[in-house]
Amino acid sequence: MKYQTYAYIRVSSDYQNVSRQVRDMTKLGIKKRNIIIEKASGKNFNRKKYLQLLENIKEGDTLYISSIDRLGREYDGIIREWNKITKVLKVIIKVLDSPILDTDKKHLTLMEKYLQDMALLTLAFQAEQEWRNIKERQKAGITIAKEKGIPLGRPKIVRSEKEIYTIKAWQNGVINVSEAMQKLNLKKSAFYKLANEVKAY
Repeated sequence: MKYQTYAYIRVSSDYQNVSRQVRDMTKLGIKKRNIIIEKASGKNFNRKKYLQLLENIKEGDTLYISSIDRLGREYDGIIREWNKITKVLKVIIKVLDSPILDTDKKHLTLMEKYLQDMALLTLAFQAEQEWRNIKERQKAGITIAKEKGIPLGRPKIVRSEKEIYTIKAWQNGVINVSEAMQKLNLKKSAFYKLANEVKAY
């Protein structure tokens, strides 16, 4: 039986870049189709792609993560999911920034097992504590901004009449997508992103 190697990459929002994590996983020779990228909060494990990964991964496979906080941000959840993956599913986990946690090591002494367990507990604690600190700082920042009357949220992008007209023309079947993209000098991904924004007009 041929074992598979997977990578799980998670960021909390669309504004965070995954390129470094992808680069690191690609350097390990992990196939692109096995690099799972998810943009979701780490506060719980009810994430679509993560759950699909657990359904597909098999005993003897290897799962790479760049750090514990990419797996999740909730202490109890990290410990629970770690045990599920390693002891129930019997999948090897390797953590790029904390190799002490790698579960492919054979014949660990009692002291080595103890140190590995302690490292997992410590890093899981740090992951949740850091998340709590971030939320507290955000809360404090919002409070200060409100007191000063500073508008919250990202400023709305104002689209030009040409952009709106062209998108509407495409949506109404007046021109095809290639013509619309050419008129706006946009590639496919940027064009469809613009089309979603224009829906609000």
